[in-house]
Amino acid sequence: MKHLYQDPSRSVPERVADLLPGMTLEEKAGLLFHHAIGIGANPAPVGLTAEQMMSDHLMSHFNLLGAGTPRQMAELHNRLQEQAAATRLGIPVTLSTDPRHAFTDNPGTAMMAGPFSQWPETLGLAATDDLDLVRQYGDTVRREYVAVGLRVALHPQIDLATEPRWARISGTFGEDADLTSRMAAAYIEGLRGPGEQLGPDSVAAMVKHFPGGGPQKDGEDPHFPYGREQVYPGGFFDYHLKPFKAALAAGATQVMPYYGMPIGTEYEEVGFGFNHSIITGLLREKLGFDGIVCTDWGLLTDGPIMGEMHAARAWGVEHLTPDERALKVLHAGADQIGGEACPELIIALVRDGLLTESRLDVSVTRLLAEKFRLGLFDDRRYVDADAAEDIVGRADFRAAGEKAQRRSLTLLENRATVLPLSGRPRLYLEGVDPAVAAEYADLVDDPTEADLAVLRLNTPYEPRPGLFESFFHAGRLDFDNHSLKQILALLDRVPTVVALHLERPAVIPEIAERCAALLAAYGADDRALLDVLFGRAAPQGTLPFPLPRSMTEVAAGRPDVPQESPDPLYALGHGLRYAAQTTAAPGHAS
Repeated sequence: MKHLYQDPSRSVPERVADLLPGMTLEEKAGLLFHHAIGIGANPAPVGLTAEQMMSDHLMSHFNLLGAGTPRQMAELHNRLQEQAAATRLGIPVTLSTDPRHAFTDNPGTAMMAGPFSQWPETLGLAATDDLDLVRQYGDTVRREYVAVGLRVALHPQIDLATEPRWARISGTFGEDADLTSRMAAAYIEGLRGPGEQLGPDSVAAMVKHFPGGGPQKDGEDPHFPYGREQVYPGGFFDYHLKPFKAALAAGATQVMPYYGMPIGTEYEEVGFGFNHSIITGLLREKLGFDGIVCTDWGLLTDGPIMGEMHAARAWGVEHLTPDERALKVLHAGADQIGGEACPELIIALVRDGLLTESRLDVSVTRLLAEKFRLGLFDDRRYVDADAAEDIVGRADFRAAGEKAQRRSLTLLENRATVLPLSGRPRLYLEGVDPAVAAEYADLVDDPTEADLAVLRLNTPYEPRPGLFESFFHAGRLDFDNHSLKQILALLDRVPTVVALHLERPAVIPEIAERCAALLAAYGADDRALLDVLFGRAAPQGTLPFPLPRSMTEVAAGRPDVPQESPDPLYALGHGLRYAAQTTAAPGHAS
């Protein structure tokens, strides 16, 4: 006999009200944890597989790391749903993912596109200032995710890039709060798909990192103890809230607080995931959010990351035991704890009288309701592996991503109108695939024999120790003396087009002064770049943040204050156009 909660004709509140009273304490506690899993040769990157966490801890929320083929991902999803369907109540699995449609390869923040269509980073989308494009991007992400069973996006990242040294800037929409607000709303609409509410064809957006992770002291990231402090010397706390207000108004149903702890504000000086004044006082009571709050990963227990042991990111509450930290997270108002698999802590807190089961019910209600809204109890429990192979990376999705890569490229300098190129010039290359470039030009090995050089560079950073830490590009934004000398030597030998991948606001005054042309890229392959250089596509981007003139200027800046420099090398919104372009791209005025 079917229970009421299994009847799709019933409303979500009715179904939750029917299911919740029949759940055991253990089943409720399992819902409150959301951990990482792998696929293929590495199914247990945290030492536990999804199957183990489902059977041993009654968990049903997992963040999929890595990428298999679309069929492998779909079949993994279906296997987990089969195991879930065989449990006492049949509560389905929810699979989430970090971004996986661009060029970033960081196991802690984003994955390379792999079989999915490949677009510029969100910085590149911001560079276009085209809301229809961002909506299309979100819709494409939705279609590809749903095809393989990914139903929660651990994005968009709507922090503001006001501290140029911060390692997470490449995942943002830049520095401007109004632009980010518009982009976030359009992206969430695309992920939701048709209709005003989440449905069985939607992907739920978990916006992050509340209340804005950009104002990091010295630009260091709070994944690591030396970056735990978030500061507001300019008094711009509310400025960083703007995109979150827009995201909530656009219908975001999930929010992730960051690791950092606010210093020198009215709020408690503990990590945001533990922070009652932030989660309950600000997010829930002041902003009226009644959706799911899931903490960032690894707040309770020490554990391995990529084979290295890392302490829990319990900033400001390091002295508390794991069970005390769990209690503080729930009392702060969070519903789910990311990157952990220890529901026994919650069970013990309830049995010891330190936490009421009614408090669990508040969070469990939110988590169950989301599963019902996404159709996971019904037709969307399983996906079609054959259809997944057809949908993921579909030709029109790839074409749209490639077009967006070209549009996002931002022309910063074009001396003597060297661009666009014509004919088949003799090119000297560094950082560009010769096999691709040979389709456009004749290649030479000696720069003195070239008509022009094309040099692809990445934003400088300071390498950090540790395997996991090495993926976070932070620190200085200027090239060291040795590297700069080599770059300038080439620029002085032959007219050179420099294409700089901007994952953060690089400090490049000498390069800008001596190059023939300068383009900013935010995730574009060599063919996209060469199409723009040869005029087969036009650069339409504008800078989503200013480029500073010096590291002295960067160090003197206040981490929470936007556009603070009175004389940047290039201002926010700078972007030139080819003389032959008949229509200007939407964006800021140059």
